[in-house]
Amino acid sequence: MKKLKLKELESSLQQVDGFVNPKLLLEQYPTSPHIAACMLYTIHSTFDDIENKTVADLGCGCGVLSIGSAMLGAGLCTGFDIDADALEVFSKNAEEFELTNIDMVQCNVCSLPDRSPKTFDTVIMNPPFGTKHNKGMDMAFLKTALKMATRAVYSLHKTSTRQHIQKKADEWKVKMEVLAELRYDLPASYKFHKKKSVDIEVDFIRFSCEKTEE
Repeated sequence: MKKLKLKELESSLQQVDGFVNPKLLLEQYPTSPHIAACMLYTIHSTFDDIENKTVADLGCGCGVLSIGSAMLGAGLCTGFDIDADALEVFSKNAEEFELTNIDMVQCNVCSLPDRSPKTFDTVIMNPPFGTKHNKGMDMAFLKTALKMATRAVYSLHKTSTRQHIQKKADEWKVKMEVLAELRYDLPASYKFHKKKSVDIEVDFIRFSCEKTEE
């Protein structure tokens, strides 16, 4: 498989179609091609957690992280999302990229753990940040992800919640490492948004699922 450069990956991900009518209750905001490419390239080149690995993408939306993972040589990437409309866009995106190492499942991510313990090598996600109607949703996603992955979970979380997440990671005996601090450009997607876009400070975090020596 041809080795993709970061710029090539970002350029390809710019072709991924996003939400047609984003749903506020599901906090549907797109992961920008730039952020998605930087996340995936780091996971791939620094930690070798994508190529020939089984990858889960929780709350996959229209599939930008899944498609990027597949392009970087994932053995199989499975996207999970509750929204049929988003998965329809995802399916069309996967077809256009002619990717065969992608699967998708419609389900409530937070009801997955009992059925899918340690099924994947790597879990990648941009979960709902748990604002407005979904308080605590980011942590529910994280708890599910940690039960599914054997190697690592990579996730985006608001920088303002870092201490809380670190406390939970300690509680769950999981090693947490902030890989980067990003400015997440949140475009105006809903009627109540007054500004064209808002920058949110976001942490890109790796949670190691491999058991450390006591």
